[in-house]
Amino acid sequence: MSGRNQDEDRAGGGTVVTPSAEFPPLDPAEVATLRRIGEHWRTGVPRDLPVDPTLGRYRARPAPGRFSRLAPIALFRPDQPDELVAAEPANRPDSRLGRGLSRARRAALGPPLTSAAVFYERMRKLVALPVLSSDLLSSVAYGPEALLTVLVLAGSGALGLTLPLSAGLVLLMVAVGISYRQTIPAYPHGAGSYLVAGDNLGVGAGLTAAAGLMLDYVLTVSVSIAAGVHAITSALPGLTPWTVPIGVLVILLLLAGNLRGVRTAGNIFVLPTYAFVAAIVGLLAVGYLRAAGRGFAPVAPPAVPAAEGLGLLLVLRAFASGAVSMTGIEAVSNAVPAFRPTEWRNARTTLAWMVGMLVVLFAGLTLLIHLDGLVPRAGETLLSQLARVTFPTGPWYAVVQTTTALILLLAANTAFNDFPRLLFFMARAGHAPRRFLHLGDRLAFSNGLVALAGTAILVFVAFGGHTEKLIPLYAVGVFLAFTLSQSGMVVHWRRHRGSGWRRRALVNGVGAVLSGLVLLTAAVAKFTEGAWVVVIAVPLLVLLFQRVHRHYRTLHAALALQPPPTGHEPGAGPPPAASEAGAGPPAAGRAAGVGPAEGEELPQEVRHLVVVPVVRLNRASLRALAYAVSLGRPTLAVHLAPEDSEADRFREQWRAWGDHVRLETIVSPYRAVIGPLAHYLEALHAAAPELVLTVVVPEVVLRRRWHRPLHSRTEQRLRKALRALPGVVVTSVPVHLPG
Repeated sequence: MSGRNQDEDRAGGGTVVTPSAEFPPLDPAEVATLRRIGEHWRTGVPRDLPVDPTLGRYRARPAPGRFSRLAPIALFRPDQPDELVAAEPANRPDSRLGRGLSRARRAALGPPLTSAAVFYERMRKLVALPVLSSDLLSSVAYGPEALLTVLVLAGSGALGLTLPLSAGLVLLMVAVGISYRQTIPAYPHGAGSYLVAGDNLGVGAGLTAAAGLMLDYVLTVSVSIAAGVHAITSALPGLTPWTVPIGVLVILLLLAGNLRGVRTAGNIFVLPTYAFVAAIVGLLAVGYLRAAGRGFAPVAPPAVPAAEGLGLLLVLRAFASGAVSMTGIEAVSNAVPAFRPTEWRNARTTLAWMVGMLVVLFAGLTLLIHLDGLVPRAGETLLSQLARVTFPTGPWYAVVQTTTALILLLAANTAFNDFPRLLFFMARAGHAPRRFLHLGDRLAFSNGLVALAGTAILVFVAFGGHTEKLIPLYAVGVFLAFTLSQSGMVVHWRRHRGSGWRRRALVNGVGAVLSGLVLLTAAVAKFTEGAWVVVIAVPLLVLLFQRVHRHYRTLHAALALQPPPTGHEPGAGPPPAASEAGAGPPAAGRAAGVGPAEGEELPQEVRHLVVVPVVRLNRASLRALAYAVSLGRPTLAVHLAPEDSEADRFREQWRAWGDHVRLETIVSPYRAVIGPLAHYLEALHAAAPELVLTVVVPEVVLRRRWHRPLHSRTEQRLRKALRALPGVVVTSVPVHLPG
């Protein structure tokens, strides 16, 4: 079996997280329209070009130009004469500063990975467990304390409610865990709240869940880092003034680690999670042995005066605060495609392990804290107090604090895994900027990672790194996503009505009801403490997502292929070029030191090759092709694909159109566009220096400034890359979006 077929078999599992996601295929209706348009095309342009676009017929490879960029272009495969591959050096910048930054990035993040490696950037269960559970398991370091911090406001007498409330939380953990466990096989290619709610409850519910998840992930980073830094300053009080700089540095280190790719990041974060679990298990074992020595008699807690009356509202606030111990329970469902095959089965097993470990650690710590009579106090975390009591001498206190600090700092890695993936799914549906579809050099969602790190740093700095100020914002977003996801699954089971659907719907229904109660409690009881920020932010984010989608819908309508008029017969020639199309190449004067392509003074001396980069066959690209062909010069279309399967798919679409213009495909396995295209054009020019290359670029003209971040602005970047290359003219064929 060929390497290409193997890749296609691996992709056959249905995963949508591939480099080709940036290049959505034409649907059958668009292909049919393309065929009708192609039937009316009559180019009259010869297929023979003045230069071999494959660069393979020359006995000697064309010598590198002034930028030494020719060497990276090589034939892809002997039996694929119409396809080139861009080697890794083709991605390197030309300037000295750019090359220096590229070397520094390579040293920090590692060499780029080819698109084919995406099928190997998966996690096995033993790696996925610590990577995806770090947030969930680390929350036991501050979840019990959050519960007791609210209860103790009613005085020491209210601490008797600790165990009943903890039992309720354990029930909630099990219910939500089982609910997500049966969600995963129902959505084996990504079972996150955004996909489940959107599929079953409608787009609005999906976007609401996405907004809650995004806030959850940002706060996960901020809360985890704040808690980790607090653990450090509890052991080393002298570092307290440096809380914010330490937290920002850790976020940047996490960003760098995740930019290295899924597998590398997973290997980095495996040891701290397992070390934390081992340390807490040891703490529980020794603590319960000490409690057994006194007959498990609880130690009386210190007297704490009541600041509030003990009422239902305070109890509900305490329950909602303790529920932050569940944050991260949805991480596995969002990251199903990141597992090795069979993805959903491995994900479900990992989730079961996670929930079991969470219940044991949370229940064990809460009961041991109750037996030792500990209460929250300023300047030292509750877990630090428990470790001091359990290990009054020896190095074990330091071990517990060190592993706790590490797991809290690295717990943010769960968000770094899931936040970019959520943006990927949203961008695929047009609700987030398309740039979040792009896989970076190491096959990580670099744009999403940077967006998460930047936002988390802003939140962390704004709150001064204080965990207790962030927790009220935390629970609302988390349980909003839980509630919508589980409600969506109830609708899913009712729709499909497979074997045992009533039992499954009941399980998800219980999870939805319990999550909804916590959501309402957190939103109401903690509204004045900061939850109002989330209550207001979620609708604003949904509105933003809808505006982004409206823009992309307008763009799609403007670029959609339009069938020829009924009365326009094949053979009648191409439709007239639009009056707003760009002009042809300007005349060039002779100057000292210019290349042969810039020395012509007479029209008959100018030899043209028109090159049209084509990303997708839509109205913009067909207008650019029509304009190029109307010049009556040899024309070459160039398409860059991130992997072989997308190149094959595009060639099929090209043949459906009619193959009116010579096409050359370049496989860019490192997913770069500008570098390989610029290198290829220079290689063409070096092969035939007498040619003037006229690059015709389709350009979407945006009428509003806020639309610009939604587009990659490739034409400006390409123009800048080609500016210093002699004998190359770049012109644009605009398509204006309606206001």
